[in-house]
Amino acid sequence: MAYRNGVYVAFNGCGTTDPTDSDIKYFNLLKAWSENPNNNFRFVDSHQKTYKVLDSSTKKTLLDRLNERMATSKLLLLIVTENTINSSDIVDHEIKRAILHDELPVIVAYTDKSIVKNVTSEMKNKLPKILQNIVNDKECKILFIPFKMNAIAKAIKDFGVNQVKDKDNGIYTYKDKDSWD
Repeated sequence: MAYRNGVYVAFNGCGTTDPTDSDIKYFNLLKAWSENPNNNFRFVDSHQKTYKVLDSSTKKTLLDRLNERMATSKLLLLIVTENTINSSDIVDHEIKRAILHDELPVIVAYTDKSIVKNVTSEMKNKLPKILQNIVNDKECKILFIPFKMNAIAKAIKDFGVNQVKDKDNGIYTYKDKDSWD
């Protein structure tokens, strides 16, 4: 078994290579936070653990590479925006594979929230349908947070295949947090 220390980040690519028209901008922000020596945010990017996939690659090649990356991951971080509900079949594959095959816990980070103490139906409705069903069926451990550097750093530290030991699947939040600034 591979060493599972990576963070597998999923987001809606919105069918474009223009980063300003896609949720990749949030993934790029994560990488920028990690590369900035002036803060304490670090993460191991699972997407850097295998060969890159070219735009000309087949869908099978892409999915095989994504599966390899998930196998070395300790969690799935899903970036949620207004685009997420309309995610592609690739995002559905990532979610399904991560949870049902690799048994990864999931961190859901909302770009439009500054604090998350309770998970509302409005928040669940922003998730891809496949994840809504998995959450409703309690088939995974899932932590809901805002897309804030300190929240993500704490979640990555606290949440992963080796950190979350309880046997029950369920929904988690940081109920005691009033601010992530």
